[in-house]
Amino acid sequence: QSMLPEAAERAGWTLDHTNSLYEANFNLAYIAGPGVAGLLIAAIGAVNSMWVTAAAFAGSILAMAILRLPQAGRPERDRRPDGVVSGVLEGLRFVWGNRVLRTLGLIDLAVTGLYLPMESVLFPKYFSDRAQPAQLGWVLMALSIGGLVGALGWTVLSRIASKRTTVLTATITFGAASLVIGLLPPLPVILVLSTLVGLVYGPIGPIYNSVMQTRTPQELRGRVVGVMTSMAYAAGPVGFMLAGPLVDRFGLTAAFLALAVPILAIGLVCPWIPALRELDREPTGGGRAD
Repeated sequence: QSMLPEAAERAGWTLDHTNSLYEANFNLAYIAGPGVAGLLIAAIGAVNSMWVTAAAFAGSILAMAILRLPQAGRPERDRRPDGVVSGVLEGLRFVWGNRVLRTLGLIDLAVTGLYLPMESVLFPKYFSDRAQPAQLGWVLMALSIGGLVGALGWTVLSRIASKRTTVLTATITFGAASLVIGLLPPLPVILVLSTLVGLVYGPIGPIYNSVMQTRTPQELRGRVVGVMTSMAYAAGPVGFMLAGPLVDRFGLTAAFLALAVPILAIGLVCPWIPALRELDREPTGGGRAD
C-alpha cells in the first residue's frame, strides 16, 4: 500500500483508480480463492496444494524484488527508525497528530471490532444451529461480491462523488443494514443486505488508502500504513472476546443487536464529526501532522 502512489505515477493512473483496483483485487482473490483451492485439492491433493500456495508466495516475493519504483528501495540512514518499537511509536504519533487520520483510524477500529464478531462468530453459530453451513458461504460470498463491485465502482464514482459523502453513506447504510441483519430475517433478506453492505463499503478501502497516502510524508508512509492497518486487525480479537459471552448470556439475537446498534450509532454520529469535512480538501504542509 505504501508504494502505490509511485506505482500509480509510473503507470500513469490516478491514485483513486490504483487504490480501487488494489482493493478489488483483494476481494476477487477472496471470492475465487476457496474455489481454486477446492479444485487444486481435488486434482493434486492437499499437500501438493500447499506447495502451490508456497510457490505463489515465492512468485510474489520475486515480483517485488524486481519491481523498480522511485524511493521504493532501502531508505537513507537518517530516515530510518532506530528500531521496530521506535518506528511504531513514530507512526502512532503521526496518526494521532493528524486529526483526519486519527478520526478514520478510530472509526475503522470501532466498526471492525463490532462487525468482525458478527461475521466470524455469530453467523457461523447461527447457520450451524440451523444445520445450514452452505448458507454461511452464500452470505460471505454476497459480502465479497458487493465489495468487489463497490471497489471497482470507485474508479468511476471518484470523479463525481465526494469522499465525505461516500464515507457517510457507507457508515450509515452499514449500520442500518447490520441492525436489520441482527434481527435474523430470512436468508434472501440477509443476502440482499450483505450485498448492499459490501457495495457501499467497497469504496472505503480505496478512500482510506488515498487519504493515508496523500496526508503522510513519503518517508513515514510505511509506518503510518502499518499503524492504521494494525489498528483494524487488533480490533477483531477484542470483539471476539465480547461476542462469546454475549451469546452465552443473552442469546444470538441479543448478541447481534448488541453489536449492530453501536455500528448504527457510529454511522449517525459521523455527519457531525468536523474532521470528516476535510476528506476532500487538499492536505497542506506537505502532509505533516496537524
